[in-house]
Amino acid sequence: MANFCGFLNLNKPAGLTSHDCVARVRRLLKMKRVGHGGTLDPAATGVLPIALDRATRLLQFLPDGKAYRATVRFGLQTTTDDLEGEVIAAHAVPHLDLPQVQAALPQFVGQIQQVPPMYSAIQVQGQRLYNLARAGETIEVPVRSVVVSRIEILAWRSGDFPEIDLEIACGPGTYIRAIARDLGEVLQTGGTLAKLERTESCGFQLADSLTLEDLEIRLPQEIWQPLPPDAALRHLPAIDLPVPAAQRWCQGQSIPWSPGMDLSKAMIRVYHGDDRFLGIGQWVQVDETELLAPRIVFDNNL
Repeated sequence: MANFCGFLNLNKPAGLTSHDCVARVRRLLKMKRVGHGGTLDPAATGVLPIALDRATRLLQFLPDGKAYRATVRFGLQTTTDDLEGEVIAAHAVPHLDLPQVQAALPQFVGQIQQVPPMYSAIQVQGQRLYNLARAGETIEVPVRSVVVSRIEILAWRSGDFPEIDLEIACGPGTYIRAIARDLGEVLQTGGTLAKLERTESCGFQLADSLTLEDLEIRLPQEIWQPLPPDAALRHLPAIDLPVPAAQRWCQGQSIPWSPGMDLSKAMIRVYHGDDRFLGIGQWVQVDETELLAPRIVFDNNL
């Protein structure tokens, strides 16, 4: 079996947790060192970035923007804010029309305050919320500030329990289930998430993704290779180091470097020669000297 190192842009199927997908990939590739970037609910489908071998060290540097295609069903409320939970209330709302929903959507764009669903993986008082919910405990879930950069309407279906398809682009920590719930509250109809597909995550796109079945077919034919370790790091500035600076940097030494711009808060992709990815560096200043310090040395075989 080949020694894979890089990223798998996985199209997660419904019914599997993100952890289940990691376990499946471990078995298929016969690898222990596998991780994922960004949990996706079991009922949801779409992009789940999977890091292989040393690429797991790069997960922390991936861009954090995400995008989804979501279906919201009105007239329905559930314990989990999606169709996986028990129904709390169901009332036909045939009077609801598209202009009413359109008028309510702008308040969900921008920096908004959001209460995560009670059935979610965030921790409160050292415990996962879903564990507290399953134990029947009632706890006040803290409000979070999240950013939704765009909501677009894709389709509208009227009826007793009308549905709307939305495309939503957002930052980390945003719960689409909470948007569905809160949209229903604003419209005084109730609302829940009926379907969710992640179309973008950490720089990976759904159009370029691969299913577990695709992977199973391609592996025996030896026609699959992971994406390069730096495939989703293009949002970071880059520098190409000559020898011997590259050798010293790969040995853990900080080297003199003046970028000519303020990169004090940025991570920097470090290369040598013909696009050889060496790792992630960071600009630091010691006294009056500007330096490029190693943050992650990915390839030190110079």
